[in-house]
Amino acid sequence: MNFFYGFMAFLMAATLLPSILFLVLYFITGEEVALQRATKMWNYLRAFTLLGFNITVWGNVLVGAWQLMH
Repeated sequence: MNFFYGFMAFLMAATLLPSILFLVLYFITGEEVALQRATKMWNYLRAFTLLGFNITVWGNVLVGAWQLMH
């Protein structure tokens, strides 16, 4: 699971940092494209966060069910 946690943390950081960068660029320049990119990266971050949470929860449920059966 440590690999999974590290991989999910990497994906979250890889989408959070560009989102913040594009949001700052939007505030500085006012370019609409930067806001669109920031929004898109933020949505990817939300999807990766929910995916990681769901896999963690259901993985623990499956492990618990497996341990109950054996």
